[in-house]
Amino acid sequence: MPYFRVMYRIPFFSLNRQHQSINSELKESFDKVIKNGRFILDQEVKYFEEEFATHQKMKYCVTVGNGHDAILISLKALGIGHGDEVIVPSHTCHATWLAVINAGAKPVPVEVDPSTYNINPLLIENSITKKTKVILPVHLYGHPCAMDKIMMIARKNKLFVVEDNAQAHGAMIKNKLTGSWGQCNATSFYPTKNLGALGDGGAIVTNDKETFLFARAFSNYGSEKKDINSMRGINSRLDELQASVLRIKLKRLNQWNQRRRKNANKYFDSLKNVGDVWLPPKENETEKPVYHQFVIQTKYRDKLKKYLEQRRIETAIHYPTPIHLQKAYVQLGYRKGSLPMAEKLSKTVLSLPIFPGLMESEINIISSSIKNFFK
Repeated sequence: MPYFRVMYRIPFFSLNRQHQSINSELKESFDKVIKNGRFILDQEVKYFEEEFATHQKMKYCVTVGNGHDAILISLKALGIGHGDEVIVPSHTCHATWLAVINAGAKPVPVEVDPSTYNINPLLIENSITKKTKVILPVHLYGHPCAMDKIMMIARKNKLFVVEDNAQAHGAMIKNKLTGSWGQCNATSFYPTKNLGALGDGGAIVTNDKETFLFARAFSNYGSEKKDINSMRGINSRLDELQASVLRIKLKRLNQWNQRRRKNANKYFDSLKNVGDVWLPPKENETEKPVYHQFVIQTKYRDKLKKYLEQRRIETAIHYPTPIHLQKAYVQLGYRKGSLPMAEKLSKTVLSLPIFPGLMESEINIISSSIKNFFK
Protein backbone atom coordinates (compact mmCIF):
# COMPACT_ATOMS: atom_id res chain seq x y z
CA MET A 1 0.00 0.00 0.00
CA PRO A 2 1.44 3.45 -0.90
CA TYR A 3 2.57 5.79 1.84
CA PHE A 4 1.13 9.28 1.82
CA ARG A 5 2.72 12.36 3.33
CA VAL A 6 0.37 15.33 3.33
CA MET A 7 2.15 18.49 2.21
CA TYR A 8 -0.58 20.70 3.67
CA ARG A 9 -2.82 20.26 6.69
CA ILE A 10 -6.15 18.49 6.15
CA PRO A 11 -8.51 20.43 8.41
CA PHE A 12 -11.05 18.77 10.64
CA PHE A 13 -13.55 21.41 9.54
CA SER A 14 -13.37 24.37 7.18
CA LEU A 15 -16.00 27.07 6.82
CA ASN A 16 -13.88 28.81 4.19
CA ARG A 17 -14.37 25.95 1.76
CA GLN A 18 -18.08 25.71 2.49
CA HIS A 19 -18.52 29.45 1.97
CA GLN A 20 -16.73 29.69 -1.37
CA SER A 21 -19.94 29.20 -3.33
CA ILE A 22 -22.00 31.65 -1.26
CA ASN A 23 -19.55 34.48 -0.47
CA SER A 24 -21.24 36.95 -2.80
CA GLU A 25 -24.68 36.15 -1.37
CA LEU A 26 -23.40 36.58 2.17
CA LYS A 27 -21.94 40.00 1.37
CA GLU A 28 -25.14 41.14 -0.34
CA SER A 29 -27.17 39.95 2.63
CA PHE A 30 -24.93 41.75 5.13
CA ASP A 31 -25.20 44.97 3.12
CA LYS A 32 -28.98 44.64 3.04
CA VAL A 33 -29.24 44.17 6.81
CA ILE A 34 -26.81 47.01 7.52
CA LYS A 35 -28.66 49.33 5.17
CA ASN A 36 -31.96 48.42 6.83
CA GLY A 37 -30.47 49.40 10.18
CA ARG A 38 -32.59 47.03 12.27
CA PHE A 39 -30.55 44.26 13.85
CA ILE A 40 -32.82 42.59 16.43
CA LEU A 41 -36.12 40.80 15.75
CA ASP A 42 -36.84 42.22 12.31
CA GLN A 43 -37.72 40.73 8.92
CA GLU A 44 -34.71 38.42 8.46
CA VAL A 45 -35.50 36.63 11.73
CA LYS A 46 -39.18 36.48 10.81
CA TYR A 47 -38.51 35.00 7.38
CA PHE A 48 -35.97 32.50 8.66
CA GLU A 49 -38.31 31.28 11.40
CA GLU A 50 -41.03 30.68 8.80
CA GLU A 51 -38.63 28.94 6.43
CA PHE A 52 -37.05 26.75 9.09
CA ALA A 53 -40.45 25.69 10.46
CA THR A 54 -41.47 24.76 6.91
CA HIS A 55 -38.25 22.81 6.43
CA GLN A 56 -38.96 20.89 9.66
CA LYS A 57 -42.58 20.36 8.55
CA MET A 58 -43.70 22.02 11.77
CA LYS A 59 -45.99 24.99 12.49
CA TYR A 60 -43.90 27.28 14.67
CA CYS A 61 -40.28 28.32 15.15
CA VAL A 62 -38.74 30.68 17.71
CA THR A 63 -35.09 31.56 17.20
CA VAL A 64 -32.92 32.05 20.29
CA GLY A 65 -29.31 32.82 21.20
CA ASN A 66 -27.88 29.28 21.27
CA GLY A 67 -28.65 25.58 21.60
CA HIS A 68 -28.39 25.55 25.40
CA ASP A 69 -31.06 28.24 25.67
CA ALA A 70 -33.25 26.37 23.19
CA ILE A 71 -33.32 23.36 25.52
CA LEU A 72 -33.74 25.50 28.63
CA ILE A 73 -36.66 27.46 27.20
CA SER A 74 -38.30 24.30 25.83
CA LEU A 75 -38.25 22.77 29.30
CA LYS A 76 -39.55 25.97 30.88
CA ALA A 77 -42.37 26.07 28.32
CA LEU A 78 -43.45 22.60 29.44
CA GLY A 79 -43.45 23.64 33.10
CA ILE A 80 -40.31 21.74 34.05
CA GLY A 81 -38.52 22.96 37.15
CA HIS A 82 -37.40 22.16 40.68
CA GLY A 83 -38.02 18.56 41.75
CA ASP A 84 -38.55 17.28 38.21
CA GLU A 85 -36.36 14.73 36.46
CA VAL A 86 -35.38 14.69 32.80
CA ILE A 87 -33.98 11.57 31.13
CA VAL A 88 -30.86 12.34 29.09
CA PRO A 89 -28.22 10.24 27.28
CA SER A 90 -25.02 9.46 29.18
CA HIS A 91 -22.87 10.35 26.16
CA THR A 92 -23.55 13.78 24.68
CA CYS A 93 -22.44 17.41 24.69
CA HIS A 94 -22.58 18.71 28.26
CA ALA A 95 -24.89 21.58 27.20
CA THR A 96 -27.74 19.06 27.18
CA TRP A 97 -27.28 18.25 30.87
CA LEU A 98 -26.46 21.85 31.76
CA ALA A 99 -29.71 23.17 30.30
CA VAL A 100 -31.70 20.68 32.40
CA ILE A 101 -29.91 21.80 35.57
CA ASN A 102 -30.35 25.48 34.70
CA ALA A 103 -34.07 24.82 34.27
CA GLY A 104 -34.06 23.67 37.90
CA ALA A 105 -34.53 19.98 37.12
CA LYS A 106 -32.29 16.94 37.53
CA PRO A 107 -30.72 15.15 34.55
CA VAL A 108 -31.04 11.38 34.82
CA PRO A 109 -28.56 9.73 32.44
CA VAL A 110 -29.37 6.58 30.52
CA GLU A 111 -26.60 4.69 28.78
CA VAL A 112 -26.33 4.83 24.99
CA ASP A 113 -26.27 2.12 22.36
CA PRO A 114 -22.57 1.65 21.49
CA SER A 115 -23.34 1.13 17.80
CA THR A 116 -25.45 4.29 17.31
CA TYR A 117 -24.15 6.49 20.18
CA ASN A 118 -27.77 7.42 20.91
CA ILE A 119 -29.81 6.79 24.05
CA ASN A 120 -30.74 3.13 24.35
CA PRO A 121 -34.56 2.90 24.39
CA LEU A 122 -34.39 -0.52 26.04
CA LEU A 123 -32.94 1.11 29.17
CA ILE A 124 -35.16 4.17 29.48
CA GLU A 125 -38.06 2.71 31.46
CA ASN A 126 -35.70 1.46 34.19
CA SER A 127 -34.88 5.10 34.96
CA ILE A 128 -38.42 6.47 35.03
CA THR A 129 -39.67 7.55 38.46
CA LYS A 130 -42.63 9.54 39.77
CA LYS A 131 -40.50 12.67 39.29
CA THR A 132 -39.74 12.01 35.61
CA LYS A 133 -41.39 14.53 33.32
CA VAL A 134 -39.38 14.55 30.08
CA ILE A 135 -37.31 12.30 27.83
CA LEU A 136 -34.63 14.34 26.07
CA PRO A 137 -33.12 12.25 23.25
CA VAL A 138 -30.09 13.65 21.41
CA HIS A 139 -29.64 12.75 17.74
CA LEU A 140 -25.90 12.54 18.24
CA TYR A 141 -23.39 12.94 15.41
CA GLY A 142 -26.27 13.23 12.93
CA HIS A 143 -27.73 9.78 13.62
CA PRO A 144 -31.48 9.62 14.37
CA CYS A 145 -32.61 8.13 17.65
CA ALA A 146 -35.16 5.30 17.71
CA MET A 147 -37.97 7.83 17.99
CA ASP A 148 -40.84 5.39 17.38
CA LYS A 149 -39.79 3.39 20.45
CA ILE A 150 -39.09 6.51 22.51
CA MET A 151 -42.50 7.99 21.69
CA MET A 152 -44.22 4.73 22.70
CA ILE A 153 -42.44 4.85 26.06
CA ALA A 154 -43.36 8.52 26.49
CA ARG A 155 -47.04 7.95 25.72
CA LYS A 156 -47.18 4.92 28.01
CA ASN A 157 -45.70 6.90 30.91
CA LYS A 158 -47.35 10.25 30.07
CA LEU A 159 -44.04 12.05 29.51
CA PHE A 160 -43.04 14.95 27.29
CA VAL A 161 -40.37 14.49 24.62
CA VAL A 162 -37.99 17.32 23.79
CA GLU A 163 -35.59 16.42 20.99
CA ASP A 164 -32.06 17.83 20.95
CA ASN A 165 -31.69 18.14 17.19
CA ALA A 166 -28.56 20.29 17.15
CA GLN A 167 -26.44 17.71 15.34
CA ALA A 168 -29.03 16.26 12.97
CA HIS A 169 -30.51 18.95 10.73
CA GLY A 170 -32.20 17.04 7.92
CA ALA A 171 -31.83 13.52 9.34
CA MET A 172 -34.80 11.18 9.06
CA ILE A 173 -36.12 8.01 10.64
CA LYS A 174 -39.02 6.11 9.10
CA ASN A 175 -39.55 8.96 6.58
CA LYS A 176 -40.03 11.50 9.36
CA LEU A 177 -37.54 14.26 10.17
CA THR A 178 -35.72 14.24 13.47
CA GLY A 179 -37.01 17.13 15.52
CA SER A 180 -40.60 16.58 14.41
CA TRP A 181 -41.53 13.74 16.76
CA GLY A 182 -41.80 15.25 20.24
CA GLN A 183 -43.61 18.21 21.77
CA CYS A 184 -40.79 20.38 20.46
CA ASN A 185 -37.20 20.26 19.36
CA ALA A 186 -34.29 22.39 20.47
CA THR A 187 -31.46 23.03 18.07
CA SER A 188 -28.19 24.92 17.73
CA PHE A 189 -26.78 26.86 14.79
CA TYR A 190 -23.21 26.88 16.10
CA PRO A 191 -20.90 27.43 13.08
CA THR A 192 -19.79 23.78 12.82
CA LYS A 193 -23.34 22.41 12.70
CA ASN A 194 -24.83 21.08 9.46
CA LEU A 195 -26.80 24.31 9.37
CA GLY A 196 -24.47 26.78 11.04
CA ALA A 197 -24.42 30.53 11.55
CA LEU A 198 -21.34 32.75 11.75
CA GLY A 199 -21.65 32.82 15.52
CA ASP A 200 -24.01 31.46 18.14
CA GLY A 201 -27.65 30.80 17.43
CA GLY A 202 -30.44 28.35 18.16
CA ALA A 203 -34.12 27.64 17.71
CA ILE A 204 -37.16 25.91 19.17
CA VAL A 205 -39.55 24.27 16.70
CA THR A 206 -42.98 23.00 17.72
CA ASN A 207 -46.54 22.34 16.62
CA ASP A 208 -47.91 23.52 19.96
CA LYS A 209 -49.05 27.15 19.97
CA GLU A 210 -48.76 27.56 23.76
CA THR A 211 -45.16 26.35 23.69
CA PHE A 212 -44.47 28.74 20.82
CA LEU A 213 -46.01 31.75 22.59
CA PHE A 214 -44.17 31.01 25.85
CA ALA A 215 -40.85 30.59 24.06
CA ARG A 216 -41.36 33.82 22.11
CA ALA A 217 -42.00 35.82 25.27
CA PHE A 218 -39.53 34.10 27.61
CA SER A 219 -36.64 34.53 25.17
CA ASN A 220 -37.36 38.26 24.93
CA TYR A 221 -37.17 39.23 28.64
CA GLY A 222 -40.62 37.72 29.20
CA SER A 223 -42.23 40.33 26.98
CA GLU A 224 -45.24 39.41 24.87
CA LYS A 225 -45.29 42.90 23.38
CA LYS A 226 -43.07 45.95 23.80
CA ASP A 227 -42.94 47.29 27.38
CA ILE A 228 -45.36 44.62 28.67
CA ASN A 229 -43.72 41.78 30.64
CA SER A 230 -45.95 38.87 31.62
CA MET A 231 -43.08 36.85 33.15
CA ARG A 232 -39.45 37.05 34.16
CA GLY A 233 -37.68 35.79 31.07
CA ILE A 234 -34.17 35.97 29.65
CA ASN A 235 -32.49 37.74 26.75
CA SER A 236 -31.83 35.04 24.14
CA ARG A 237 -32.41 36.19 20.58
CA LEU A 238 -30.99 35.47 17.15
CA ASP A 239 -29.83 38.67 15.46
CA GLU A 240 -30.71 39.78 11.94
CA LEU A 241 -27.25 39.18 10.48
CA GLN A 242 -27.19 35.56 11.66
CA ALA A 243 -30.73 34.99 10.42
CA SER A 244 -29.75 36.30 6.99
CA VAL A 245 -26.81 33.87 6.89
CA LEU A 246 -29.00 30.95 7.91
CA ARG A 247 -31.57 31.77 5.23
CA ILE A 248 -28.89 31.46 2.57
CA LYS A 249 -27.49 28.24 4.02
CA LEU A 250 -30.88 26.61 4.58
CA LYS A 251 -31.39 26.53 0.79
CA ARG A 252 -28.26 24.39 0.49
CA LEU A 253 -28.70 22.18 3.55
CA ASN A 254 -29.96 19.14 1.62
CA GLN A 255 -27.15 19.49 -0.91
CA TRP A 256 -24.51 19.77 1.80
CA ASN A 257 -25.99 16.83 3.73
CA GLN A 258 -25.83 14.73 0.58
CA ARG A 259 -22.15 15.62 0.27
CA ARG A 260 -21.62 14.46 3.85
CA ARG A 261 -23.30 11.15 2.99
CA LYS A 262 -21.06 10.78 -0.05
CA ASN A 263 -17.99 11.40 2.12
CA ALA A 264 -19.26 8.89 4.68
CA ASN A 265 -19.76 6.23 2.01
CA LYS A 266 -16.20 6.76 0.86
CA TYR A 267 -15.00 6.08 4.42
CA PHE A 268 -17.24 3.01 4.67
CA ASP A 269 -15.69 1.59 1.51
CA SER A 270 -12.12 2.44 2.51
CA LEU A 271 -12.11 1.49 6.18
CA LYS A 272 -14.07 -1.75 6.11
CA ASN A 273 -12.27 -4.47 8.12
CA VAL A 274 -9.33 -2.22 9.00
CA GLY A 275 -7.74 -3.11 12.33
CA ASP A 276 -10.22 -2.97 15.19
CA VAL A 277 -11.98 0.08 13.72
CA TRP A 278 -15.69 0.14 14.51
CA LEU A 279 -17.53 2.26 11.94
CA PRO A 280 -20.71 4.29 12.64
CA PRO A 281 -24.14 3.22 11.35
CA LYS A 282 -24.79 3.36 7.62
CA GLU A 283 -27.88 4.73 5.97
CA ASN A 284 -30.59 2.13 5.53
CA GLU A 285 -34.26 1.87 4.56
CA THR A 286 -35.53 3.34 7.82
CA GLU A 287 -32.70 5.62 8.97
CA LYS A 288 -31.15 8.48 7.02
CA PRO A 289 -28.32 10.09 9.01
CA VAL A 290 -26.63 13.37 8.04
CA TYR A 291 -23.15 12.62 9.46
CA HIS A 292 -22.58 15.76 11.49
CA GLN A 293 -19.52 13.82 12.61
CA PHE A 294 -17.98 10.62 11.28
CA VAL A 295 -17.06 8.86 14.52
CA ILE A 296 -15.06 5.67 14.58
CA GLN A 297 -14.06 3.60 17.60
CA THR A 298 -10.73 1.92 18.31
CA LYS A 299 -8.92 0.93 21.49
CA TYR A 300 -5.83 2.54 19.94
CA ARG A 301 -7.60 5.93 19.70
CA ASP A 302 -4.94 8.13 21.30
CA LYS A 303 -2.09 6.58 19.33
CA LEU A 304 -4.04 6.82 16.09
CA LYS A 305 -4.91 10.46 16.72
CA LYS A 306 -1.25 11.27 17.35
CA TYR A 307 -0.19 9.31 14.25
CA LEU A 308 -2.62 11.26 12.05
CA GLU A 309 -1.61 14.58 13.60
CA GLN A 310 2.02 13.84 12.73
CA ARG A 311 0.84 13.46 9.14
CA ARG A 312 -0.96 16.83 9.29
CA ILE A 313 -4.43 15.30 9.46
CA GLU A 314 -6.72 16.95 12.02
CA THR A 315 -9.19 14.88 14.02
CA ALA A 316 -11.30 15.53 17.12
CA ILE A 317 -12.59 13.68 20.18
CA HIS A 318 -16.28 13.98 21.12
CA TYR A 319 -16.16 13.78 24.13
CA PRO A 320 -12.90 13.09 26.02
CA THR A 321 -14.31 13.38 29.55
CA PRO A 322 -17.74 11.93 30.36
CA ILE A 323 -20.14 14.52 31.73
CA HIS A 324 -20.76 12.62 34.98
CA LEU A 325 -17.03 12.80 35.77
CA GLN A 326 -16.75 16.53 35.15
CA LYS A 327 -16.18 18.66 38.25
CA ALA A 328 -19.19 20.83 37.39
CA TYR A 329 -21.55 17.87 37.91
CA VAL A 330 -20.07 16.36 41.05
CA GLN A 331 -23.25 17.25 42.98
CA LEU A 332 -25.15 14.64 40.98
CA GLY A 333 -23.23 11.97 42.87
CA TYR A 334 -21.82 9.88 40.03
CA ARG A 335 -18.43 8.22 40.31
CA LYS A 336 -16.03 6.48 37.96
CA GLY A 337 -17.71 3.26 36.85
CA SER A 338 -21.24 4.66 37.24
CA LEU A 339 -21.81 4.88 33.49
CA PRO A 340 -19.37 2.41 31.93
CA MET A 341 -20.53 2.82 28.32
CA ALA A 342 -20.05 6.58 28.38
CA GLU A 343 -16.65 6.07 29.99
CA LYS A 344 -15.63 3.52 27.37
CA LEU A 345 -16.66 5.78 24.50
CA SER A 346 -14.68 8.67 25.96
CA LYS A 347 -11.57 6.51 25.53
CA THR A 348 -12.30 4.99 22.12
CA VAL A 349 -14.15 7.47 19.86
CA LEU A 350 -12.38 9.52 17.22
CA SER A 351 -14.05 11.94 14.81
CA LEU A 352 -12.65 12.11 11.28
CA PRO A 353 -13.12 15.07 8.90
CA ILE A 354 -16.50 14.85 7.13
CA PHE A 355 -17.47 18.45 6.25
CA PRO A 356 -19.01 19.14 2.80
CA GLY A 357 -15.88 20.82 1.41
CA LEU A 358 -13.68 17.80 2.13
CA MET A 359 -12.17 16.45 -1.09
CA GLU A 360 -12.24 12.80 -2.13
CA SER A 361 -8.46 12.85 -2.49
CA GLU A 362 -8.20 13.92 1.15
CA ILE A 363 -10.48 11.09 2.29
CA ASN A 364 -8.19 8.71 0.37
CA ILE A 365 -5.17 10.11 2.23
CA ILE A 366 -6.92 9.88 5.61
CA SER A 367 -8.07 6.31 4.97
CA SER A 368 -4.68 5.22 3.68
CA SER A 369 -2.99 6.74 6.71
CA ILE A 370 -5.33 4.82 9.04
CA LYS A 371 -4.59 1.61 7.16
CA ASN A 372 -0.86 2.26 7.43
CA PHE A 373 -1.23 2.84 11.17
CA PHE A 374 -2.80 -0.59 11.66
CA LYS A 375 -0.18 -2.25 9.46
